[in-house]
Amino acid sequence: MRTILVLICDDETGVLEMISAVQSLQRQQSITVSDAAYLIRRKDGGLTIKQAHSLVGVGSLGGVFWGLLVGQHIMLPWQTESAAKFRDVDALPDTDCGVDGDFLSQVSHAIKPGYSALFMLVVYLTEETVAELSRHDVTLMYTALSSESNARLRQVLGILEQVD
Repeated sequence: MRTILVLICDDETGVLEMISAVQSLQRQQSITVSDAAYLIRRKDGGLTIKQAHSLVGVGSLGGVFWGLLVGQHIMLPWQTESAAKFRDVDALPDTDCGVDGDFLSQVSHAIKPGYSALFMLVVYLTEETVAELSRHDVTLMYTALSSESNARLRQVLGILEQVD
């Protein structure tokens, strides 16, 4: 079963430290990351999203997955909150990417200006790894993808075969 794991740091640079920590855990084979991206929400409200290539191999889902998940379900609500008075927010498209909407909303509200976050699609994770990650100064949020959620995600992304 796949898990979406989000590590939220209360500063703009903490995410780079977390990438290094996850790389170390991967070398110990206590976590397997299928895909990863990080987001920096600057204090001025600007956003930076980059794929964390150093955490994943050739079989990563790429920008489509993170664009859909982070772009539409995390960034868009921030932008539409301030823009709601100027246009009809209900007219915006809503794509169900197979990830629990309540989880996405909680993540969106947890990433405040000046924070950064590491988003990972994880295929293997131990309890010890979760404990190790929790020792860092991060907020750890996760949701497991059910078989149905995983199938929906694959359908939205147009993935025919699973690559891990």
